[in-house]
Amino acid sequence: MSLPQLPAFPASRPRRLRRTPALRRLVSDVALRPSDLVLPMFVREGIEEPVPVTSMPGVVQHTQESLVKAAAQAVEAGVGGLMLFGIPLRKDARGSGADDPSGVLNVALRRLSAELGDATVLMSDLCLDEFTDHGHCGVLADDGSVDNDATLHRYASMGLAQAEAGAHLLGTSGMMDGQVGAVRAALDAAGHLDTGILGYAPKYASGFYGPFREAVNSTLVGDRKSYQQDPTRTVQEALAEVALDIAEGADIVMVKPALPYLDILRAVADASPVPVAAYQISGEYAMVEAAAERGWLDRERIILETLTSIKRAGASMILTYWAVEVAGLTR
Repeated sequence: MSLPQLPAFPASRPRRLRRTPALRRLVSDVALRPSDLVLPMFVREGIEEPVPVTSMPGVVQHTQESLVKAAAQAVEAGVGGLMLFGIPLRKDARGSGADDPSGVLNVALRRLSAELGDATVLMSDLCLDEFTDHGHCGVLADDGSVDNDATLHRYASMGLAQAEAGAHLLGTSGMMDGQVGAVRAALDAAGHLDTGILGYAPKYASGFYGPFREAVNSTLVGDRKSYQQDPTRTVQEALAEVALDIAEGADIVMVKPALPYLDILRAVADASPVPVAAYQISGEYAMVEAAAERGWLDRERIILETLTSIKRAGASMILTYWAVEVAGLTR
């Protein structure tokens, strides 16, 4: 079927609407709002003051006290939500600190819940990698592979601990088959019907995670290619993962990383009946900061341009380490 003949479009016409800043603002149809942004935050056990993450300038591992202060500042800036990652003092093979009510992440969730209540959306990372001494996202079998089903039991226990600590949304980031269903069933059985799930649906085995490994003191040897998405696969596999997560009860689905996977994000946003998030991850952040520090690009302009591209591709919300700064720029 051929397209109907379109009228001639004078070359000068599109440029009329770009002529002044006021005209560009008037016709803009993609906008970043502070409430679209989620700030990832790291809280570390056993430190007395915040520890800078050297590969992510401006990002720190917080103490419990500095976390509360920084979280309140983010909420005051208008940021829509907070995503918490915990870094325990001690790790073991099963990630015991992940579901320990006295564990660093669950303590932080309770403190922020008490301090902020429903003034923000409190999210928690539901994965074992920060808590295991081997650095994988699940329990290992005798042969060293990740035991999917044994890991689901750990995730269910983690989900209950995080819900009881006050999380509004649980971020199932481990990429185990059936993880959303296992956590949803555990939450419902315990009466946590209102605790939502942010399903990391297509989460790719990416090279952009490097700085994050420093941020969480990762002890990983090897990689996670056996359970995270393969970047060489087409969008159909990503859509299948999304469909499974939604069928199992995900309230929001996430594409991670963001910038290298804008095609995937667009396809997921077009297909998903639930809101779609995207995570602008540590490597995306670090490469902009590094290039800007060398004077190779305009830092503020590139920050806004990359985030706008993610929003334009269909993200309802964006996890970004620049959330507070960008909230100030877009209010």
